[in-house]
Amino acid sequence: MVQRARIAIVAIGLVALTACGEATGAGGTATPTQGASAASPVTASADPSPQVIEVSPVPPPTVAKTQRRVQIFSGPSDVPVPGGPDRGQGSNVVQLRAMQQADIGTYVADGQGRTLYRFDKDSAKPPKATCAGDCAKTWPPLLISSPGRIYPDGVDPQLVGYVERADGTCQVTIAGWPVYLFAKDTAPGEIRGQGVGGTWFAVAPTGGKTTPLPEVVAVPTATAR
Repeated sequence: MVQRARIAIVAIGLVALTACGEATGAGGTATPTQGASAASPVTASADPSPQVIEVSPVPPPTVAKTQRRVQIFSGPSDVPVPGGPDRGQGSNVVQLRAMQQADIGTYVADGQGRTLYRFDKDSAKPPKATCAGDCAKTWPPLLISSPGRIYPDGVDPQLVGYVERADGTCQVTIAGWPVYLFAKDTAPGEIRGQGVGGTWFAVAPTGGKTTPLPEVVAVPTATAR
């Protein structure tokens, strides 16, 4: 009985070693030992205490370029930036964010997540905005007042600037293209203005047009007889 007990103890030890990864390759078997005293000693595991990983602080944004009294920074602000009062001249602080949309790819939104658009009838070289009057009610221009600050996130600050409109306000530009909101976009992430009139498109971080929305082909249903 004593001999059988020793054999049972050795077998249990082998099972434990197999569970800890000491067995041979997948489907292999552990090599049996000649007795309980031949079992390999179990070593203590590595120190389980959590390790402290030092993370370098993200440097605060710096001024990448200046256009008159408007400063364009090297990235998003590292602190909350309240917008200045908008009295029809735009805010003193504008934020631009590169966003992702499955249907159109990467596009730019404002600080509230509202999609920004470009208009094919405008021009980038030189920058010129042609949407005014009733057009600007449907497509409000994104304005920056002076002195002002623009914080781009995912947009090259060297591509960001503004153009003076006919009414004296200053409209934000990306790669020279004036950018607009769409009045029918009522929530962040909406792209209802995409492809309107074949001339309005969500603006890409490079200033280009984003991918048009896929066409929806209506399939007629068979009428019951």
